[in-house]
Order: sequence, then C-alpha cells, then structure tokens
Amino acid sequence: MSGKPTGQAGAGQQDANQYDNTVHQESPANAGHSQEPPLAPGAVLDHGRYRLLAKVGSDNRCNAQLWRAKDGVLGRDVALTIIVGDRADADQAANARRTLERAMHASTFNHVGVARVLDVVHNSPGDPDGVLGIVIAEWTHGSDLTELISDGPLAPGGAARLLQPLAAAVEAAHHAGLVLGIDHPQRVRVTASGEIRMAFPGPMPHAGSGEDVRGLGAVLYLLLTGRWALPGAPEGVSSAPADSEGNVVPPRTLRPAVPLELSTVSTRALGSPESHGTTGGVRTGAAVLRVLEQYAQQESADTVMHSTPAGTGESHSNEVWNREDPKPDPAKRRKLVLSVSVLAVATVVVLGWLAANLIGLFAGSSSSGPPVVLNPDENGSTTSERSDQGSQQQQPKPVAVSDSSVFVTEKDRDHKDEIGNVHDGDSGTHWQTDNYNDQLGNGFKNGIGVMLTLENPSKLSEVDIRSPSSGTEVEIRSASSASPSLSDADVIGSGELEEGTTGISVETDESTSHVLVWITGLASGDRYSSQIDEIEVMGTSGQS
Repeated sequence: MSGKPTGQAGAGQQDANQYDNTVHQESPANAGHSQEPPLAPGAVLDHGRYRLLAKVGSDNRCNAQLWRAKDGVLGRDVALTIIVGDRADADQAANARRTLERAMHASTFNHVGVARVLDVVHNSPGDPDGVLGIVIAEWTHGSDLTELISDGPLAPGGAARLLQPLAAAVEAAHHAGLVLGIDHPQRVRVTASGEIRMAFPGPMPHAGSGEDVRGLGAVLYLLLTGRWALPGAPEGVSSAPADSEGNVVPPRTLRPAVPLELSTVSTRALGSPESHGTTGGVRTGAAVLRVLEQYAQQESADTVMHSTPAGTGESHSNEVWNREDPKPDPAKRRKLVLSVSVLAVATVVVLGWLAANLIGLFAGSSSSGPPVVLNPDENGSTTSERSDQGSQQQQPKPVAVSDSSVFVTEKDRDHKDEIGNVHDGDSGTHWQTDNYNDQLGNGFKNGIGVMLTLENPSKLSEVDIRSPSSGTEVEIRSASSASPSLSDADVIGSGELEEGTTGISVETDESTSHVLVWITGLASGDRYSSQIDEIEVMGTSGQS
C-alpha cells in the first residue's frame, strides 16, 4: 500500500499545510531525537492527506499514538496508529518496520470485530521528526472502552454479548496466521450498535497469538470489574489487584455477582509465565468464545441496560448497558415453575388426545379388517407413498460444482488462480477482483463474473453467495457452455450482496450445467473491488 494521495485534499488544505509547517519547526537540539513528535489537532501527515482531529490514546509499550483524523482525499474520518521514535535508533526503526509489515499483512483480513486496514505508510518525507510510520484504518464510531466502564462495570450477560465479535475475530485471525494486538484497552472501541471492536490495528513487533488471548481475558476482566489486568493500564483506569503470589485475583473476588464460568475464563486466559503467573488452561480465542456464547444465550432475556450506581439514588434506565443483574424473587420463581409445570402437563394430555384421534382416523379399529391399499403400483407403493417420495425428490439441495473460471468479456481475468476458492467449502478462502479506480461500466470493463460448471444438469432455485463486500450487484445467468457470449447467457435472477451470506432466488423452467455469477457493480471503498468467499448453488438434478 502506498498511502500517497490520488487528488487534492480539498477545502481548508492550505491552512492545514501552514499549520504543518509550524509544527515541523524543532529546535536543533531536539531534531531527530524526540520520542514524542509535536503532533496536535490540525497537523497534517503523509503529504498533507491526513489532518489530525483528536488524540484518542497512547500505547507506550510500542511508542504508538492513537488518533482520529480526516482523510482529505476521500473526505472521511480514519483511525491512525502513529508509530513514533528516534529514526536514528536502529532498534526502534526495526520494531516500527515490523509493526507496519504485520499491519500490511492484516489488510486482507475482513471481520466485523476488526476495523479494516486501509493503508500503511512508512516514514513519509515532510512528516515531523519522530514519526516512523502510520497504520490507517477505517474509523469506528462509538465510544472508547475506558469510557464504557467509567460509571462502573457491566452486567455479566451484557459483557459476554459485547465481547463475542472480538473473540470471534481473534479466532478467525489466528486461523489466517495473523495477530491482532488487542492487549491494550485504548485500541479497542465499542461500536454504536453495541459491539466491541479492534479499532486501532498494529500489533507489537514480536507479539504472538498468546497476547491476543490474554487481551481477550483482560478486556473481559475490565468489563466485569472496571480494572485492567495487564501491564500498561492507561491513565484513569485502575490496575487489577494481585494475590500474594503475583497472580491477578479472579473477578468474583472483587464482584461476587460475576458467574464462575466468566470469572474463570477471564483469569485463565490471562494466566501465563510471561505475565502474572500461571493459572493455565485457555490458549485460543475459540475457548473464550464458547463461554461467552453460552452465557450470552443464558442472559438473552436481559435488557442489558445500565442500572443505578450504588448510593446515588439516580435512575439511568435510558442508558445502553446494565451494570448489575436483577435478583429473582424466590416466591415469584416458585409460582412460575408451578405454572410452567401445569401448562406442560396439559400440553402433553392434549397432544396425546390428538394423536389418538389421528391414528384412529387413518388406521381404523383393529376389528375393521385389513388396511386398504390405495392404487398400489407394481412395487407395492401406495399413492401417498409415491407422492411423499416425489415431494422429497423435488426438494432443492446443494448442487455439486465440478469446475470454475473467471468470466470476462474484455481485458484480463482478475486473480484467475484463486477462483477455485469460491466452491472449496472453506469460508476462510476467497476470490477477489482487482482494485479499480472507477466503477464497472465506466469505459474500461463492463463486468466480471464467476462461471461455475455443475457436475449434473440441474434446475436451479437459488444461489447463495457468501461475501464481506456489501453493495456488490450481481446477476445470475444460465449458460449453455463454460465460455458463451454474454448475450447468450440468460438472466434468471439478480440481487445486491449484503455482508455475510445473501440468497438470490432464480426462476427457470430448464436445467442447466453452467451458472454465471455476473458482477455488474463492485463494492466501493478506497477503490472499487469485491470479494467472494463461497458460492453454493441450490436446485434439483435431472429436471428439464
């Protein structure tokens, strides 16, 4: 990624450049040696493209400043992880380079629990001395994680629900061989829809997957107790207390209302010889996610609203998260159990009565003679049996794909070596179009598609497309061969993809052996491109 602007930064750029010239002026004694470059709101970086708006935090472990900024080229807010240090220091320069390389590798990773890396910029000429590089990511609207717990810890059920996307992102990233670097609370934000997200990518130079798992444990610990359980707690956040052996005390010790399962998974994810001793056990994001999902389901009936802080007497029912679980009334609980039991018995009696009447209706009494067989065929099957068999045969099922290719009407075939990923059954692999400066149809390429060859001719009913590229517009076409002219491939369905799996219904009276997923509009971002993880064709074989 280049990080170089593709156009003018827009109105106000001249004032920003004047400000930038001011902040670049350092005294000769400090030039080239400052670990904290003179960055302030209004300064611009990377040839004037990114104007700093507000500093969100600092990760002093790796000399990183976290900023919200405005992209003057694309006119949108972005998150900047600015690596600072002494350019003359070989170790600092090497560590910065390693962090930037790891962030660049993560730019292909798409997950709802992680802000997408848009660009990576190495020390750009004209930036203040001490800026070693920048990781640019999409801005996460919402609130800082430390702001979330400023009024106290969350209800356990709410904490489990909020943390699920981040735990799922950790597991997916580790399967892809990536490390996210979530072990700092100011790198993590809560979205406007109430989900915790890695907002400032850029892992430590030598961090491994274990740091991500410990980060999950620390974030859960913070939500449950309001304390940070790893080194480097930011200003305003208390550190978690430790026992006589140096191990972090379990959340239940500080807050007895925390369920044992959540307390245990938090401390076991934290435990390691490199941090606070070893309580052992949890080494993967999947292990944390299983506990979160289990408890979030148990608490799904909760409103997840903030409760009144102890001793204030004030109501906060209009806020988003609840800090204490309601305690059930034992008398009401007994009445509820009794009512449910009576209802269950009544339901069983009614179902038994209905079953007896239905059996009597269709089978008749035992004294009425042998059962009557209606219209048996030569194999002894009745009309109703043949009807049931026929209806089962008509149910749409996944149709096996034997081959695939990239279909274009002009110019090159985008990433043709990766096209088999769309039907390999693995959602972790994908095929992606090239990145374009203009949308399809603007004079350079009318469209691009995926041609699937089916193992058997089938009558199609639906095509399911899994993709992270929301806004992609597609047509489903039926073709007579794997390389037809576009005009000979009939349109049998169309739709716009959403993030995740999108089902597109198709209408056709004839079987086909070739299906074309024709992309007429690419997803828009920094540039125009679309990604497809999996395509599944639904239909019935042998129909004409």
